[in-house]
Amino acid sequence: MKTSIALIGFMGTGKTAVGKLLAAKLGKKFVELDSLIEQKAGKTIAEIFRQDGEIAFRELEIEVTKEVAGGENLVIACGGGIILNKINIDRLQQQSRIVYLTASPSVILKRTSGEQNERPLLAVTDRARRIRELLKFRRPFYERAADIKIDTSRLDINSVTEQIIERLNADESFHC
Repeated sequence: MKTSIALIGFMGTGKTAVGKLLAAKLGKKFVELDSLIEQKAGKTIAEIFRQDGEIAFRELEIEVTKEVAGGENLVIACGGGIILNKINIDRLQQQSRIVYLTASPSVILKRTSGEQNERPLLAVTDRARRIRELLKFRRPFYERAADIKIDTSRLDINSVTEQIIERLNADESFHC
């Protein structure tokens, strides 16, 4: 029986904020993969991208996912690109229900607008276009990995959390 929850989705869809509240409500431990990657590397994600490149970041992401994926009673906030390597999803699916948080491109743009320096993939002139391109490419990967899908565009954190709990309670192969 699965006891962990992995939150996937594009940046700005609410994975961290929802994950913290969800973990608190369910009495589970909250884990943010990007923070673990930063700890392991001894630098920020922006620095990893700038100094070592995206491939080095993705390798660290695979390593950290492997370390966390087998844990029980966790709520895991995954980075937006976790789905780019199928091995990450395969590992997460062993112990976790995967919840895909979505949002419209305009909402994502608004939610990430003050964070250009922290979001290396959005360090471009036309951020709206970049978001649409990345979403178009990644959407099939998110869809394939997801057990549950929730659009956060018009919902507050509490509403998203309640929807997740409701959907998980209906899932007989999951233990809240």
